[in-house]
This record gives sequence, structure tokens and C-alpha cells, in this order.
Amino acid sequence: MKGQTYVIAALLFALIVATFAVINVDQVEVNYLFFTSESPLILVILVSTLLGGLITSGFGIAHLIGAKKKIRRLESENQQLRASTAVNVSNETDSDDTTADVEVIDSKNN
Repeated sequence: MKGQTYVIAALLFALIVATFAVINVDQVEVNYLFFTSESPLILVILVSTLLGGLITSGFGIAHLIGAKKKIRRLESENQQLRASTAVNVSNETDSDDTTADVEVIDSKNN
């Protein structure tokens, strides 16, 4: 359902941008920092929208990659902690001492 909402929103946004671009077909002067040129406003609108989408997608992908790396690291750390806890518990059940040392890890500090 969430994916369908994004597709519908994207199509609606594309329709609005296309309508706005088709209405504005006049030639405009565009300053590209080092040079100036005359371009149809429709191209300026469409290229700006496309570049904005690509830049936003790039940041989204970079965030996703970082989140996946963090998930892998935390899953590995979780497995190591479970393994060390299992070893500690098995060692303690072999002895008469039934107390266990547990270290609390504060996730806000990581």
C-alpha cells in the first residue's frame, strides 16, 4: 500500500510539472554561472525537476546504504553477544554459582 501511494504521488507530481512546463514555453535567459544562454522555459523546468529528483535519489540511496551497513554491524554484534551469553550461561550451569553478570549497553551512546 505504501508503494502504491508513492507511485500515485509521483504520477500526480509529474502531471503537475508537465502541465506547468507546457504552459510556460517562452524563451528565457538562463545564467549558468560561467555563461548565459537562451533556453525554452519548458526545458529549464523539466531539467531542473529531473536534476532535483536525481539529487534526492542519490541522498536517499546513500542513506539506505549507510543504514544497511549499520544493520549488518549491529546484527553481527548481536550474534557475538548471544554467543558469549550462551557460553557464560553454560559455564554457570556447570558450576554451583547461579548468578550471571550482565552488561547493559546503552544504544543512545552508540
